[in-house]
Amino acid sequence: MKLSVSRALTGALVLQIALGAFLVVGDLGTADFSLPRFGPSAPRLSQPVQPGDQRRTFAPNRDLPPLSPLRDPGDLPDRLTLTQTEGATWRLEGTIAEGDAERVIKALDESQPETVILQSPGGSVPDALAIGRHIREMGLGTRMLEGEFCYSACPYLLASGVTRNIPEGASVGVHQHYFGESTILPAFVAVEQIQRGQGEVMEYLDEMGIDPMLLRPALATPSDQIYVLLPEELTRYNFVTGS
Repeated sequence: MKLSVSRALTGALVLQIALGAFLVVGDLGTADFSLPRFGPSAPRLSQPVQPGDQRRTFAPNRDLPPLSPLRDPGDLPDRLTLTQTEGATWRLEGTIAEGDAERVIKALDESQPETVILQSPGGSVPDALAIGRHIREMGLGTRMLEGEFCYSACPYLLASGVTRNIPEGASVGVHQHYFGESTILPAFVAVEQIQRGQGEVMEYLDEMGIDPMLLRPALATPSDQIYVLLPEELTRYNFVTGS
């Protein structure tokens, strides 16, 4: 039975309360506080992904597998870059840096693409959501190429397409969002920001027609790991549009 959005919200809230408790302990302890880990470490991204074994070690710009047929991931821009490939098809690739939204939205308006090809290790969630909403307003399609990747905040850009083309050999992955160290903000402020941010993400996914239960594997995966979605999960969460 498909879980409801209300149950997704409940699950997210429980996870955030638990995180808040860890943050409080961290504020009362040392600056070296980190969340405890259980079980074996995740394998590297270059290892095959199987059902039930989908978490992989994730270190952007260092641990991405050289799968791209066009370029090694190490050559990706450190900020989102829009470049024309052919006709009305453009590539949007690179790290989603803080402040990229205004610049990329302007570039999209000037270039007027019909389809954007995505490849990114992720980055700023607020910028990804702002760019994604603009892509949807423009009525653009999003797609990936076989052997390329879209991780962390990048799936929010992928979700924004009115049509979404994801070949079987493409890699889409999610994880917890990074919101800063507990030693910088009081615990109650950090938890409030986390909860507000997750609520905004859930609302965005609903706007884009993506099942908010996507947050279940995301919230369960630490920020230094990535949960690689299987083709059947991409279909289950409504990423696949069939065109």
